[in-house]
Parts: sequence; C-alpha cells; structure tokens
Amino acid sequence: MQYPLSHSPYGKYSRASNATHPSYGSWLNQLAVALALICVMSLLLTGKSNAATHIIEMTTKEIQDDGFGSKLMAYQMKSHTIDGTPVTDRYSTEATIPGPTIVLTEGDTVELTLFNEITNDHSVNGISKQVSVHVHGVHYELVSDGTLKVINKIHDEGAGHGPEEYHATYVYKWTIAPGTAGTWPYHDHNFENHNGSENKGLFGAVIVNPVGSPSFDKEYVLYLGDDAFWGMEIDGTSKQQSKHGANPSLEAKKNSDVRFHLIAMGTDIHTFMLNGYQWFDPGTNILINKAAIGPLEKHVFTVKAKHNSHYVDKDFSNQLMGMKGTFNVH
Repeated sequence: MQYPLSHSPYGKYSRASNATHPSYGSWLNQLAVALALICVMSLLLTGKSNAATHIIEMTTKEIQDDGFGSKLMAYQMKSHTIDGTPVTDRYSTEATIPGPTIVLTEGDTVELTLFNEITNDHSVNGISKQVSVHVHGVHYELVSDGTLKVINKIHDEGAGHGPEEYHATYVYKWTIAPGTAGTWPYHDHNFENHNGSENKGLFGAVIVNPVGSPSFDKEYVLYLGDDAFWGMEIDGTSKQQSKHGANPSLEAKKNSDVRFHLIAMGTDIHTFMLNGYQWFDPGTNILINKAAIGPLEKHVFTVKAKHNSHYVDKDFSNQLMGMKGTFNVH
C-alpha cells in the first residue's frame, strides 16, 4: 500500500499513515535496520563534508524617528564570508528593519561579531545602552546567549555599555547542529533593559536548511507585528535581499516556486491569508488557505506563483491597522 506523503517546506517528506504494517520476518527487519544505518551514516558524512564556516560582522544604528520622540534602530551587515568567500553584497548597504536574513545549512558554524553605532547622547546611569543578538533555534554556549548578566549570571553579552560591563564589540558563536532546520528569529535582548529593543526594530531571522534541500526562485520573510507586516524578499539566484520595510510589495515570476517564512511578534494572535492560494500545512498532507499564528510562533510554506494576490492579517483589529501587502506575479 502507498501512503500519502507529509509535506515540509524545508524539502523533507515522510510517510503518514494509521495503518498497521505486516511483518516479513526477522531477516528482512534486520536488513531494513542495516540499510537505514547506512543511509544515516551517509547523510551524516555528507552533512559534515558540506559544512561551512560563516564569519559575520554586524552593527546596529539609529535610522529614523518613530513619531513618538524616540528613534527606531536596526541591524546592518558589515561583512559576511562563507569559507573565506565574501557574500556581503547580497545584503543591503543600509541598516534595515527587518535586519539581515542569515541563511545557513545544518552542519555549519557561525562566528558573529556585533558592533554598536547607536549614540549615547541621552544615556542614563544604570540604563543599559548595550545591544545584543539573541538567536532562537540553533546551538550555542551560554556566553553566546546575548542577554544581560542579570539573566545569564555570567556577562553582559553585547556591544556597548551594559549595566555592569562594557564591550566595544561582542562575539557570538553558533553551531548549526543536525535537527535545527527551520526559520528562527534573532533580536536584541539588552538595550535599556533585559527585554531589549525588538520593538524598536532590532530583529531579524536565521533560515536553517537541511543538507540537500531544494532551492526556491524567491523567498519572503514576513514578521507579523501588532500593527504591520515587516518584511523582505530574497532572490533565489543572486541571493540578493531587498524590499525591506512595512507591508512590502512582493514580486514573483509566473509558475515559479516560492517560499514564505512567517514569524509572529508582539502580543497579537494573527490569521494569515494569501488570497486565492492554498498550501500544505507543514508536516502534513492537508491543504489550508489560512494560518493562525501567535507570538514568536512561525509558519513556513511553499506555493507556485500563479496569479496576483494580497497577503493579509484577517484579525479584525489588525485589518483596521492596515496589515496587508501585495503579491505581484508577472
């Protein structure tokens, strides 16, 4: 009997069934176990051989007034090399909201040095002016947690003046271990207090792909805030990142394969729709046309671009706030 495949937006598929499988004898079971072990070892060796070393430098800057007397802040990529090869030109030359999307593969390692170019003209004693990178999903030692000493009991782990320590720069080391595939947020955890300034623009994403995962013509990273989508677009060929900002207009070629990465922020519960499209609920073979997503939850899916559409948050209050953007197919 052939069982339906469950779909993953990262290119993996698994059989889904409630049926009971017949027994074919112990020798066949042993053969199956042996073959499975060979496959696992082959995948592990392949992953190790393809592992890359990423050396990254990022900084933080004030970029504009938020309309309420404070400044918005943003991350900016200064440099990025993969096994010594520069790839910095794929990123914006400006500090952007959202920050740079860092694309990795299981097995990779990352060394990220953070700088702080935010002015301290109005600093107050005891208030942290340190910025950090706290990442979800990947592995790291506690000294790379990107939090204040009051949280981690070791250091103020960021760049700038913390409540107890000053660092001109701070270095984070990540291990992209097997099993960490997914789309993960990173954000500040240190500016002004232990909650950080994600709400002022200091956030971005890490995409971890499995070894041998498929490529996509376009990828879109959309952060669902309490009053707007903050997003950006990645070209699948050039890897160029563009269209940063609120409710961006996204572009795709007709019949191209594209992938959406949704990350919820703030405190709202969202109902995301891409009008006129259906996609497989991740990990299942069930087609859906909307997704409910809450704070720091994520939802990643793929579609074939067929026609123009709008992406929208169908939550009533968020619709009133104008949480909507265009998806242009040509």
